[in-house]
Amino acid sequence: MKIAIDRMNLLRPLSHINSVVERRNTIPILSNVVLNAVSQKLSLTATDMDMDIVTNAPCSVSIEGATTISAHLLFEIVKKLPDGAEVQVQVADGHAQISSGRSSFKLPTLPIEDFPAINSSDMPVKFLVAPSDLRNLIDTTKFAVSMEETRYYLNGIYIHFSDTTNLTAVATDGHRLALSQMKSPPGSESMPAVIIPRKAVLELRKLLDDESKDIEVKISESRAEFCVGDIRLTTKLIDGSFPDYKRVIPTSNDKIILINVDLFIAAVDRVSTIASDKSRAIKLNIGPSQLVLSATNPDASSATEMLEIEYNGEIIDIGFNAKYLLDILNQIKGKIIAVELADSGSPSLLRDPEDEANIFVLMPMRV
Repeated sequence: MKIAIDRMNLLRPLSHINSVVERRNTIPILSNVVLNAVSQKLSLTATDMDMDIVTNAPCSVSIEGATTISAHLLFEIVKKLPDGAEVQVQVADGHAQISSGRSSFKLPTLPIEDFPAINSSDMPVKFLVAPSDLRNLIDTTKFAVSMEETRYYLNGIYIHFSDTTNLTAVATDGHRLALSQMKSPPGSESMPAVIIPRKAVLELRKLLDDESKDIEVKISESRAEFCVGDIRLTTKLIDGSFPDYKRVIPTSNDKIILINVDLFIAAVDRVSTIASDKSRAIKLNIGPSQLVLSATNPDASSATEMLEIEYNGEIIDIGFNAKYLLDILNQIKGKIIAVELADSGSPSLLRDPEDEANIFVLMPMRV
């Protein structure tokens, strides 16, 4: 195999490959990327056995062939080459010679036969979705995905039909819940309810940044595939039952507070500077037309800040984790947030009054 390729044409796909390949692998071949040069095109493939990524780049092929090279080493080498450089890759005798200008690197290769076969099982559900819709579903919910491995069924975003017309994405870690809806794309009606793992969600979100064309989505009971431009990302789905999240979404919270989002974010951020590093707890004292935020610390430091709000109900004190509250506030796209409360010990509902597609639930804390 012998090719010449522009540095940027190689760096871009390698950056996505690099995110999929785990840095520590007990199986050496899983640390490698497959390079397959044919018909003036370089195909790159990587897997961590749960997620596969395949992408292409234009190149000049002198000798067609295929090999596997350390993905992280190749990425670091190409990243450190100067802009505009041409990279030459030549494979012979179990090694790959990578050269550009006066730089030359020799890396060991592993036989392509050792690389695991990429699963190409049939996926009966196929549909197109606009990248902006997919971005919104992910951005609105990904922060609430649980990191606890013991509750593995919460380690992803649950995508399903909540009714006959809306495709719904939900994520929760038990402390907060985020829900986002979009009109179901044609062809998605027979889609099973699926839980897409967190790692796949984050990698897919990166691919969507500069994409303007519709994304092709294919889904089966156990796998999902996303075609973004010339990149194909396939992932195993989480095999588990997502809890009945509708039971924790409050429907009768009658104390409704309207607050300017930007002022609220700034005040929470300032007051939480004092909050204990462990709990990050802040207290909200809510009264007619006025909200007082406060925080204390075991070292006897404290902070308070007052905000004007729209509210005419009875006085209520409630505590929240400041980080969780800020995560939600940063998802509100409008100028006003509605905070709907029942009492100091019940879940609170947070939403943009003019946005019916996205809602958030936050559990209170004792402060």
